[in-house]
Amino acid sequence: MAGPGGLLIVANFSFSHLHICTLSKRIIIAGGGTGGHIFPAIAIANALRKQDPDISVLFVGAKGKMEMEKVPEAGYRIEGIDIAGFNRSSLIKNIGLPYKLIKSFFQVRRIFSAFKPDAAVGVGGYSTFPVLRYAQAKGIPSFIHESNSYAGKSNILLGKKATRIFAASDGMEKFFPAGRLMHTGNPVRAEVIGNRISKTEALAFFGLEPGRTTVFITGGSLGAKSINEAIDAGIPLLKKNQVQLIWQTGKTFAAKAAEHAAESSLIWSNQFIAKIGYAYAAADIVVSRSGSTLYELCAVKKPVIFVPYPYAAEDHQTVNARHLVDKHAALMIPDKEAGQKLVNAVIALAGNRAEQELLKENIGKLAITDADEKIATEILKVLHG
Repeated sequence: MAGPGGLLIVANFSFSHLHICTLSKRIIIAGGGTGGHIFPAIAIANALRKQDPDISVLFVGAKGKMEMEKVPEAGYRIEGIDIAGFNRSSLIKNIGLPYKLIKSFFQVRRIFSAFKPDAAVGVGGYSTFPVLRYAQAKGIPSFIHESNSYAGKSNILLGKKATRIFAASDGMEKFFPAGRLMHTGNPVRAEVIGNRISKTEALAFFGLEPGRTTVFITGGSLGAKSINEAIDAGIPLLKKNQVQLIWQTGKTFAAKAAEHAAESSLIWSNQFIAKIGYAYAAADIVVSRSGSTLYELCAVKKPVIFVPYPYAAEDHQTVNARHLVDKHAALMIPDKEAGQKLVNAVIALAGNRAEQELLKENIGKLAITDADEKIATEILKVLHG
């Protein structure tokens, strides 16, 4: 049975004596949908375990989303709930959303009843809202990590009762109570921060040649239609200028990109790159969305051309990218202009070494590489009083 002060009292069958041991803390981490939420969540879990090896961590994600695969691969248990977000591009798809939200709260209640968490952490993604809302209703400490420069409505609402809010960007007092807000930066995967892969080794991994400008094209873990279509149309011009591509396409564009790769030794493509360290090590330039990947690009100090996803909540990807562009730490092309401008911008930057070096220097100044440790330390400090 549980005794005072969080102690577990266990009596043996003869009742001749009592054994007393400290209960380990139990933490739920909710969120996912994209690698930009999943990988920081795993980094936080790893940091928590590093600081307290006895801690128990359970992830909660949305059924059918990539966290249901990536989290177990990282060695953690995950429970799936039936939840989806508001679809801004097709309102008809939102008809079943109220039902899913109600159902998810019953599923979260069952998970909490079984796991009995001491705290809940939300990193963004569909599962964050029902998990943290339930924790707050039950008086369980709740923690938010906001990875964007413009906070989403769900996190703003959750922030009113959150124990702590960890922000990737500064200046977030306009969204959250200043007394509970901490500027921590965004957790970055250990394989990105600790990357010791040489460029020569990385190019060999992709079967590409040294001495050519290598561009890593990524629309994130799910791919990006506008980026993929712009690159597809610009392949002849890129090949003419001897630009090499490492192309992470996402699932829907993988087959078409593979055809280009089969025809040219200058192109390597796949729907997803598991060993991301090789892609960063090989790349001279990166083309990317501007979600949480932005913080990895700061850590690896790569010249980047951002093409923000225009349907992100509150257009936060444009806000994210603008923060870097204003510091001359990145370039940006609006999504609707990618087809006309992206490939020409890549070729222009590839031919301008001075611009590349300036972008590298400036983006590197914005890197924060210990966000996961800061967040874990604060969570455990709260839990241990």
